[in-house]
Amino acid sequence: MKKQEKVKIGILNLMHNKEESQQQFAKVLSNKAMPIELTFYYPATHYKKRPVPEKLQQIARPLNLEEVKQQDAFIVSGAPIEKLDFREIRYMPEVEELLDVLEENAIEQLYVCWGAMAALNYFYRIQKNMMAAKVFGIYPNYIQAKSELLQGAHDGFLAPHARYAEMDHRQIAEHEALTILASDVNGHLTLVEAAKAHQTFLFSHLEYDKDALLKEYQREVVAYPNSEQNLVKPKNYFKYPAKMEMPIFSWEETQKGFYNNWLKKVFTSRSKNLLAYES
Repeated sequence: MKKQEKVKIGILNLMHNKEESQQQFAKVLSNKAMPIELTFYYPATHYKKRPVPEKLQQIARPLNLEEVKQQDAFIVSGAPIEKLDFREIRYMPEVEELLDVLEENAIEQLYVCWGAMAALNYFYRIQKNMMAAKVFGIYPNYIQAKSELLQGAHDGFLAPHARYAEMDHRQIAEHEALTILASDVNGHLTLVEAAKAHQTFLFSHLEYDKDALLKEYQREVVAYPNSEQNLVKPKNYFKYPAKMEMPIFSWEETQKGFYNNWLKKVFTSRSKNLLAYES
């Protein structure tokens, strides 16, 4: 029997907690039906004027666009920088070069949270707007359009949201290439798709494990020690909210369903590409 070739997925990991984030992605992208090879990258220009942390060098490699061209799919993660204008971000030109390569090579793409904001702005000039307060917690989400990405999902499916900014809904709705697939109960974006361009924009951190929202809040407390009382606490998340104790992994079913559906899309795209190459 011919040995099954691995599906290659690259990930530009821009999250604050690099090691934990990579473990989360590795878990949700594991699949018994098809062997998967993950390669984690960091933006080299982010460390142009300072040394790359030794730990990061052990778990990821500098972004290499020639390697990216050989990937079957690619993910750009979230990043704790949505308060910044895109032009203020040191490594934004490198990210834009990556986006060009992904588009030119018709590689299946998944953009998560800030990654989705950056890609929607770059490809479609969708405007990013700051919200009055951080959207932070677990919310019901409602399906607005059918897609294989939401196969098995139902209205009211639970998902975690954690961001300070939102993309312009009107501009997205008016763009013929884009479809809003789902939004949360308060109208915040959950999932947008540009199917013909092999692009999925996920605004929910569905890769998060059970404790991720709590750890994110704790990092913000450390980062802004004088603002603890004003920081938004994760909602609909704890069994005992007053004490912020016992997080509930209520989005686990959504997590499994979405990433299985996205991987099916990757497998289908890869199979079509192989057939086209062989013919």
